[in-house]
Amino acid sequence: MAGGGESKHVGSWLPSSGSVKGERQHAARGVGAPGMHRELALAPPAAMQSRCALGARRAHCAARLCAERALHGREGAPGQPAVAAASSEALLRRLVAGGASVVPGFLSEEEEALLAREVEAPLRRGRYQDAHWDGVIHRYRETERSHWSKECQEILQRVRDTAFPPGVPQLAQVHVLDLDKTGYIKPHIDSVKFCGCTIAGLSLLSSSVMRLVSEQNGHDWLDLLLERRSLYILRGPARYEFTHEILKDEESFFGGRKIPRERRISVICRNLPLPSTPP
Repeated sequence: MAGGGESKHVGSWLPSSGSVKGERQHAARGVGAPGMHRELALAPPAAMQSRCALGARRAHCAARLCAERALHGREGAPGQPAVAAASSEALLRRLVAGGASVVPGFLSEEEEALLAREVEAPLRRGRYQDAHWDGVIHRYRETERSHWSKECQEILQRVRDTAFPPGVPQLAQVHVLDLDKTGYIKPHIDSVKFCGCTIAGLSLLSSSVMRLVSEQNGHDWLDLLLERRSLYILRGPARYEFTHEILKDEESFFGGRKIPRERRISVICRNLPLPSTPP
């Protein structure tokens, strides 16, 4: 796979136009009772946009440092591997600086093991499903948890402190998604009815590639390298104006390098939907 907007590479990076448009018909992934209809939300209310912008400005400095690392790594700074690549330099700077962040090495090996052990039992009670009810996720198991051990609560609080601005109400339920090695997530936008302006996820057990594609122009894309034990954060334009997906193992490349997919568990925190009018 390629980055930096070199036109000779763009074709191999992009999904087919039919794939991008077709996925707009899928209900968006949110938090709610299975079977509940969730519309694909292309834009948040104006009040939500302003509050999300405020949240982005107040976000923890780790996300800003990550943005610099993504840009510098792409330009080949020694010891700074890239974590983001895009169809153009302008898009890369816009999304990484203001909407999409990856914090490599957010978890230690011990912290990853703690989280994985805690979610393993509830996940193993179910079988891998071939297709989610909304058609977005394939070969998966999932659960939601609001009660965690003290050690895991401390880890999740660190996620919240990094990703969410102070005072923004957050969903108590943490979404745990288990993808089989052959599993993947199709392009979608999480509904504003069930999820607020920020999505933050930890990657356990495996690295993967997350691809964002503009709803308005399928030639605008951003790839994020989600290394094992990293934290990703989506907000602003990356949250509302771009679909996001986890690539299949056979499509999992970043910067021309194969990123092998194994079983992957993601632990995802979200904030509550914000009111459409100021309080």
